[in-house]
Amino acid sequence: MTRVKGGTVSKTRRRKVLKQAKGYFGSKHRLYKTAQEQVFHSGTYAYRDRRANKRNFRKLWITRINAGCRANDISYSKFMNGLNIAGIEINRKMLSELAIDDAASFTKLVEVAKEALKSGKKPVEKVEKKVEEKSAPKKDAKASVSTKKEEKKDYSKMTLAELKDVAKEQGVKGYSTMKKDELISNLK
Repeated sequence: MTRVKGGTVSKTRRRKVLKQAKGYFGSKHRLYKTAQEQVFHSGTYAYRDRRANKRNFRKLWITRINAGCRANDISYSKFMNGLNIAGIEINRKMLSELAIDDAASFTKLVEVAKEALKSGKKPVEKVEKKVEEKSAPKKDAKASVSTKKEEKKDYSKMTLAELKDVAKEQGVKGYSTMKKDELISNLK
């Protein structure tokens, strides 16, 4: 039988691997066998590190928030607990950005957290707003009921974030993990 070399198909496959290995050290970018080995390993490392990257960023954000907290005489864990008690939902990425770029607003958040830790409940401002809403005239209450009915009709047009806000207002449990269709069915 005659020898089959593979022709253009093998050449194309090898070129593709060598193209992926471009920039590697030594023979890893020149020789097909070693290049192929390194490309396989690189793929494994990339897969692993895409997951590790998420952990690393979370560590970085927590470190930055902690530094901002220490500057305001509170520990990271107490600060996060205070925000939780106060009912403030903000992720660590945004908190770290605030700690770096906008120290004044971060300080306000620290004060809210400290106040919530002392009293053990939500800050007074929010309670006062709720009392004002309850003591509003009945005409406004009727208007708000009619707007709620209108919102019920438009749930499918609302974004997921808007639906979660409505679910939070109505006291739906587990709304943060629900999908859009589940939220719509629970709100109706």
